[in-house]
Amino acid sequence: MSDTPALELSHISKVFGSVQALRGADFVLAKGEVHALLGENGAGKSTLMHVAYGMTRPDGGSIRIRGRDALLRSPRDAQALGLGMVHQHFTSIGALTVAENIALAGGARAQGREGGRAEGEEDGKTGGVLGSLMEGLERNARVEDLSVALRQRLEIVKALATGATILLLDEPSAVLAPSEVEELLGLVRTFAAEGGSVVLITHKLPEVFAAADRVTVLRHGVVRLTAEVAGQTEASLAEAMIGQMQGREGARAQGGEDGKTGGRERAPVVRVDSLEIHPGQLIGVAAIEGNGQRELLRAIAGLESMPGVHVEKPVAFVPEDRTTEGLIPEFSVTENVVLGLSDDPRWARGPWLDWGAARTHVTELIRSFGIVATGPDTLAATLSGGNQQKVVLARALTRGPRVLVAENPSRGLDIRATEEVHERLREAARSGVAVVVYSTDLDEVLELGERVLVIHRGQVREAPRDADRGMVGDMMLGLVRAE
Repeated sequence: MSDTPALELSHISKVFGSVQALRGADFVLAKGEVHALLGENGAGKSTLMHVAYGMTRPDGGSIRIRGRDALLRSPRDAQALGLGMVHQHFTSIGALTVAENIALAGGARAQGREGGRAEGEEDGKTGGVLGSLMEGLERNARVEDLSVALRQRLEIVKALATGATILLLDEPSAVLAPSEVEELLGLVRTFAAEGGSVVLITHKLPEVFAAADRVTVLRHGVVRLTAEVAGQTEASLAEAMIGQMQGREGARAQGGEDGKTGGRERAPVVRVDSLEIHPGQLIGVAAIEGNGQRELLRAIAGLESMPGVHVEKPVAFVPEDRTTEGLIPEFSVTENVVLGLSDDPRWARGPWLDWGAARTHVTELIRSFGIVATGPDTLAATLSGGNQQKVVLARALTRGPRVLVAENPSRGLDIRATEEVHERLREAARSGVAVVVYSTDLDEVLELGERVLVIHRGQVREAPRDADRGMVGDMMLGLVRAE
């Protein structure tokens, strides 16, 4: 690795209103390394990288890129200096093709870099990684027709298309299947081995050990740890992030058994061909991207029609992308909760809405769901990812559904926020709701689901009760067929 860091952030501070997002944070990214950035939702990870990418002006501190002071007034300035960022939520234009989106992203390249690159650096260094990422991406395909995994891949391609040698990746594996995560991390390591530098924001500790050289942990805007990954354990990193956390095994056992007991004695509320789902059951769905799970979940949620699917209403739905399908970021928490529930008697007054009553209800939801917000009029865009997900889940459950469908409910969430969402799903099942959960994280499916449905090429089969991770994975690939 070069002695001159690729990126240095020194004593960065940032205040949003009454919230101190960053408190003198330091971060150093070496050339040729993968540096993991960990922390709870709201810890300041994304804010720190937004500062590095010119999206957010810091209130204090300095930025140096390849040893030179940098004044970043916009992302274009950062791109001109060789930085690329992959955001947690997609930025591609759905109506345009893959090629058109890549061309738009590469526009900054034509602006020139005016001394931004170190001597001897060339755009061609990233060619091999870029080519690997383009596999499976049809250049003439419209982005809105791509699977979630391919859209995520496109986001990385766009960053590399600007000629970036420093990549800032914000939860890049959140929507990928296990095999796709392994492939992505391999490409990240290759990029670094070829002289690139990578910041990997992730909440999945195994990814840190699989890909990163060093790790920095933020808590409440303060750097709590910077160290070589080789000297850390999952326990030490979790402690640096959040301190002690409740054991997961006890929560799993409590949620699963209650659902089983409640579900056996009541009529099914969901039928998928010959499979039945009963009230109080928490069902996990496992599938590799593009095998029909999206269509099935949306058919159960009543958003699409599918032969052989019969569901008792009301049904609530938690989509996998909370910022494009779950929320309108520019609306307040109250407006987002009322959205789609305008006839709810708690605030519907004939053709009018009683916004005072709605705010009172949402204030109670904020309290009971532990949503960190200043009040019911807080804009959804200002909430952390975990708190946005709590709003989406709170709105779904306030419907009083018989069936709850959730796509990737912990996407982009840290350990604590994930546990809180999991417990809400278990509580819903214990109260008699039939809960159907799909996740690209197979471990999450196995942890939550008392039963596991596997989808391969549109065929839905139930995994044996004693199926382990290996068997379910083979079923996802079509190598094993449950009898």
